[in-house]
Amino acid sequence: MAPFLDLGAAYRELQSEIDAAVLASMRTGWYILGPDVEAFEADYAAYCQTAHCVGVANGLDALRLALLAMGVGPGDEVIVASNTYIATWLAVSQCGATPIPVEPQEATYNMDPSRIEAAITPRTKLILPVHLYGQPADLDTILAIARKHQLQVLEDAAQSHGARYKGRRIGGYADAAAWSFYPGKNLGALGDGGAVTTNNPEIADRVRVLRNYGSRVKYVNEIQGFNSRLDPIQAAVLRVKLKHLDTWNARRDVIAAHYNTTLASAGLLLPTVPQWANPVWHLYVIRTKKREALQQHLTDSGIATQIHYPIPPHLQQAYSSLGYKSGSFPITESMANEALSLPIGPQLASECQNKVIAALLEFQSFNARFY
Repeated sequence: MAPFLDLGAAYRELQSEIDAAVLASMRTGWYILGPDVEAFEADYAAYCQTAHCVGVANGLDALRLALLAMGVGPGDEVIVASNTYIATWLAVSQCGATPIPVEPQEATYNMDPSRIEAAITPRTKLILPVHLYGQPADLDTILAIARKHQLQVLEDAAQSHGARYKGRRIGGYADAAAWSFYPGKNLGALGDGGAVTTNNPEIADRVRVLRNYGSRVKYVNEIQGFNSRLDPIQAAVLRVKLKHLDTWNARRDVIAAHYNTTLASAGLLLPTVPQWANPVWHLYVIRTKKREALQQHLTDSGIATQIHYPIPPHLQQAYSSLGYKSGSFPITESMANEALSLPIGPQLASECQNKVIAALLEFQSFNARFY
C-alpha cells in the first residue's frame, strides 16, 4: 500500500524528541499560553524572517483574526482566490465582509494578478492571495496592485511553511500572513494550531488581544474578542518539528523532482514552477481529463490519492447566496474536475513512490493502446 501521507511515520521519526518536549511542557504547569507558546512564537518569527508571530487555535482563526486586525468588517470586500479551500472564504465571511473571487493562472493554480484590478471596487479593503499547494503566489505583482489602490495584502500561507519567493521566505513579505499547523501540513502539530506573522507591530498587537477575549490584562476586556490560543503542548511539538522542517521540505523536493522526471511522458499535466519560486510541495497535483478512471486504477493498485478540491467555494451550498452558477469561474471548475493529488511527504518511501509512478505509466500505456 502506498499511503497518501503517513502521519504516524512522521511522529515515529521524531518520537523521542516529541515525547520529551510534551512531557516537559506538561511539567511546567502552564496549560494556556505561557513560555512554550512564547518560545515557539519567537522561533517561528525568526524562521519566517518577521518581527512578530502570534499563535492562535487554528488556521481559520489565523485568517479571521488577521483580517479583523487589519480592519476588515461588514460592508467590505476582500479579493480572494477562486481556487482554494473554503477556509479562505469563510474567514472573510466571518468578518462580515464579502469574498470577491479571482480566477487562477492555469500554470501555477495561484491567483492571476492580471485579473485583480477588474475585481477592485470602492468597497475593496484587502487582497488575500493563497500560496496554494506550497507554491508562492506572485507577491511583487500583487503588492504593486495593492499599493496602487491603497489596499492591504494578507497571505494565506496555510500550505507553504518554508517556501521562498525570490529567495526570501514568505510570511513577512506582505502586510501579514496566516498559517495553519493542521497535522497534515508541512509543519503540523498533533492537533489544530495556527499563527499570524507580520512585521507590523499594530497588527500583531491586535491579534494578541483578539485571540484572548479582547484582553491584555486579566478581567480587563478592551474589545469583544475570541478564545483562540495556540495550545502550549502543540507549541512544544511545533518547536521540535520546526528544527526538521527544512530537511523534510528538501525530501519533498526530491520526491517532486523524481515525479517530474519520470512522469514527463505520462500524458499528464504536471506542476509548473516559476523561476522566482521555491515551493515546498505540500501537495503534488497533476491534472487529467481521465481523473476518475486514473484514480480508480491507482486505488486498485493500492495507491491512495486525494482530490484538492472537488467542489470550488463558489459552488458550495454555503455560498449559494452569492448567486454563482456552474460556469462562473471556468478555470477553477476545470481544475476541480481534473486535479489529482499524488502521495508526497517526507516519510514517503522510494519503493512507494516508484509504485505510484509504475501505476501511472501503466495507465498511460493502456490508454495509448486502446483509446
